[in-house]
Amino acid sequence: MKYQPITCVWEVTMGCNMRCGHCGSSCETPLPDELTTEEALNLCDQIADLKLKWVTLSGGEPLTRKDIAMLVKRLTSQGVAVNIITNGWLLDENMAKALKDSGISTAAISIDGTREIHNMIRKEGAFEHAEKAFLTLKSLGIKTGAVTTITNQNVHILNELKEELIRIGVSTWQVQLGLPMGNLKDKPDWLLAPEKVKDIIDFCYDTAKEGRIKIYPADCIGYYTKKELAIKRLSYQTNMVSIWDGCNAGIRGFGILHNGEILGCTSIRERSYIEGSIRERSLRDIWEDENSFSWRRKITKDQLSGDCRTCTYSSKCLGGCPNTRLTMEGSIYSENRYCAYNLELKNLKKKYENISDPQELFLLSDSMIRQGAHQEAAAALDQVLRLEPENINALLAKGYAEFMCGNYELCREANAKALQLDADSREALRGYAHALYRLGDTGESLRYMRKAASMPGRNQQEFARDLHAMETGSL
Repeated sequence: MKYQPITCVWEVTMGCNMRCGHCGSSCETPLPDELTTEEALNLCDQIADLKLKWVTLSGGEPLTRKDIAMLVKRLTSQGVAVNIITNGWLLDENMAKALKDSGISTAAISIDGTREIHNMIRKEGAFEHAEKAFLTLKSLGIKTGAVTTITNQNVHILNELKEELIRIGVSTWQVQLGLPMGNLKDKPDWLLAPEKVKDIIDFCYDTAKEGRIKIYPADCIGYYTKKELAIKRLSYQTNMVSIWDGCNAGIRGFGILHNGEILGCTSIRERSYIEGSIRERSLRDIWEDENSFSWRRKITKDQLSGDCRTCTYSSKCLGGCPNTRLTMEGSIYSENRYCAYNLELKNLKKKYENISDPQELFLLSDSMIRQGAHQEAAAALDQVLRLEPENINALLAKGYAEFMCGNYELCREANAKALQLDADSREALRGYAHALYRLGDTGESLRYMRKAASMPGRNQQEFARDLHAMETGSL
């Protein structure tokens, strides 16, 4: 499969004029292996050759590079839109004019709290410099936005921060989770509990409904809740929004480190995820190598763990943000405890565990199946089967719900148990056949489906169609 990159994040330097408490890169001074201007300009040409639509320049503090405007110009002159993320300290009128003349598309400034909190997290005077930078950019007609990393240091003042941003005239605002990497790795008390994600989504939803500032939760915040989709519709002002379609790393985007090393995402700092260096191979060669980004391009839902492994969305989302799982749990294959849908499902399971009437739960599961809520139905049926392990109707319903979630092994197990109770159950034979077919056992699936189709009963034509589809490989 050929992948076409759309965007990348380029960490142009590790040098920075601040020492932020939550810095994921632990940036201080420029490292000796930083790309030279000549190498960086050549990389700009390679980015354009790959037909990227936009590039985000970050750091460190990108404005500490003396050639930053030159790099922006080289990219924009070849049709690549450029965004920059800065702390704003060096963004005076001269720098703003240089960026404007170079063709910059957007300048995002990091704001992590109201004046007192922002200065505490970053540096005394940081808020004042950022505010002035916003006003300078606005006076020159440059699009601006704010970026906030949420930790326990600022989660309680998001409303106050919102008012400050609106006062300054900021129109767009991205919020993201602080993850235990870099400086923040040594501050476990700063990290949010998974349950706080719901509060953040609620805040984003309320803010989006107000319409006073456009708010955009980053890819580490989600997934698959009605409010999350509503936030996107309100912020993008369109009903044509897609649900989370998986991490972009190695699929539609990549990251570049200060020394020209290429990886799927600049947030993933482990050396094992480096795909190559532009000092040794061309950017195109690295991107098009069939062995590059294999951790992302080849991952499947059955490699995940916990509730992510059996989630109805996991074939598409593959566990959400890999870096959240890597930093919080130690592996990109771990369950994502910061997924809002994961949290909702866990709360739902706790609720079902307190219901002791299997008939009530079964009727509830039947209603949910009719509504297409198969994951929730499976959770209710788990409790039914804990109460009544030999409830064949619950086993059949469980098999169907798991099949619709893409959990074919669980579907096979449920129908196998049903067949132990009734070897001639047409529905169990059919469900077992379908599960085997999806699991790749075509011969056995046909044997069970032929038996089911040959038995008298309702929906005979439907059974015959399933058999024909299996025989012709069109199921």
